[in-house]
Amino acid sequence: MMNQLYIGSVSACFELENTSPYYSEEEYSVALDGQFLFTAKTNVFSLFSLKPGREYLLEVSGQEPVKFTTATETCAVNVRDFGAAGDGVHDDTVNIQTAVNCLPQGARLFFPDGIYSTGSINLKSHITIELSENAVLLGTEDEGHYPVIPGEIRDMESGEMLPFGTWEGNAVPMHQALLFAEYAEDIRIVGKGTVDGNAQNASWWVNVKERTIGRPRLVFFNRCKDITVHGITAQNAASWQFHPYFSERLDFLDVAVNAPKDSPNTDALDPEACDIVNIIGCRFSVGDDCIAIKSGKIEIGKKYKTPANHHTIRNCIMQFGHGAVTLGSEMAGGVKNLTVNRCIFNHTDRGLRIKTRRGRGKDAVIDGVLFENIKMDGVLTPIVINMWYNCCDPDRFSEYVWSREELLVDERTPYLGKFTFRNMECENCQVAACYCDGLPEQPIDEITVENIRFTYDPDAKPGIPAMRNHAEKMCRAGMYFDNVKKLTVRNVDISGNDGDALLAYHVGTLVQE
Repeated sequence: MMNQLYIGSVSACFELENTSPYYSEEEYSVALDGQFLFTAKTNVFSLFSLKPGREYLLEVSGQEPVKFTTATETCAVNVRDFGAAGDGVHDDTVNIQTAVNCLPQGARLFFPDGIYSTGSINLKSHITIELSENAVLLGTEDEGHYPVIPGEIRDMESGEMLPFGTWEGNAVPMHQALLFAEYAEDIRIVGKGTVDGNAQNASWWVNVKERTIGRPRLVFFNRCKDITVHGITAQNAASWQFHPYFSERLDFLDVAVNAPKDSPNTDALDPEACDIVNIIGCRFSVGDDCIAIKSGKIEIGKKYKTPANHHTIRNCIMQFGHGAVTLGSEMAGGVKNLTVNRCIFNHTDRGLRIKTRRGRGKDAVIDGVLFENIKMDGVLTPIVINMWYNCCDPDRFSEYVWSREELLVDERTPYLGKFTFRNMECENCQVAACYCDGLPEQPIDEITVENIRFTYDPDAKPGIPAMRNHAEKMCRAGMYFDNVKKLTVRNVDISGNDGDALLAYHVGTLVQE
């Protein structure tokens, strides 16, 4: 069976239905209107350079033929007609922004092959940006080309605070992103081209902890809806590559994101307080978390009470990040209904990484998390659920954060609900198979691990399984659980571990099968 993920005016994305993570079981061929295009072996594939408003016949070997019709558009214009040089030398910022400003509703702005040196560009509603295969939007090295956006501004009439800028879960000033949209809708960024932040040649990655204004993201959407990013490569952002913020109905399809392993805070995709996010067929290799799902720190969580909800991550491959899929640590609004399916994690520090702690607040509820059909190789600790996270806050070393005593449950106490992990292969683990550590006053509600195989790297080195105060190193440890109300372990095979396969402390109900 084959699913249509996206049909735009000039591109389309499809997905093969099976249980195999990321790669199909057999190579297949793709033909369009009887003409052979390519062979592929990934579960997700894309078509580009299509014509608007036209019917096509798609033939994929082993699948039933599919007819589809591309979307219509009002017009298509070439950015060069607005004076953009695309030579990598001239500053094309004004030319690109003028082209965007002039587009009518339903129009497409096309970037032919070339290197377009640019500062921050404001996008608007009801447009398509198309990048040809050898087109590069290259961020300028001049920090002055990324204006500062205030965190909040008071409405002159109502007195209400209006949110604009953000950094790591707080409403604070930030530099405008390379591609930037606020309070907009129906935007598509498509094609086989590249959006390159060029941070390695600028000063964004230097002395990052001394900066008082948030570094620009590569692509930022604030309170937007109906967004599609399809096919492009994103790389070398000053900080996070994609950051949707309080937005809804977002699709990231067949996208590649790259950054050096040692680049600071270059997360691939961090949806924050968003609803209905689909991340399908993507390839991530970055210097921090590959995907970090967030919902703001305590003030943002208390004020808006907006959880990250209905997120689907499927047929993706993630490499070299700190975490393949991370929840938090800015999650005071909660995270609900997350499904991660048919993915590959290679040499990330963790597979699932949940980061929360006392102080995140009563709205910091994480519930309804499902991981299935996952392959991991060289992941230091495949599953980490940590309610003692000690990073990025002024009180990180306080006794309130690290005390193992059972404290009072109050408005500062986070909650972790139900987590299911099944049908997974985790090879060459190093630190531990899993490390799940709840609070004594608020244990993790329910964890199920079933049909999972863990093996260990024979050359494994000791490491810290989770960032917390007074953490002790582990090496080839089994499954560690502490402060869990109900734990089910079913058909789990662990080989090559040192010590006990299962370490369970303060577990209310333990079911082993």
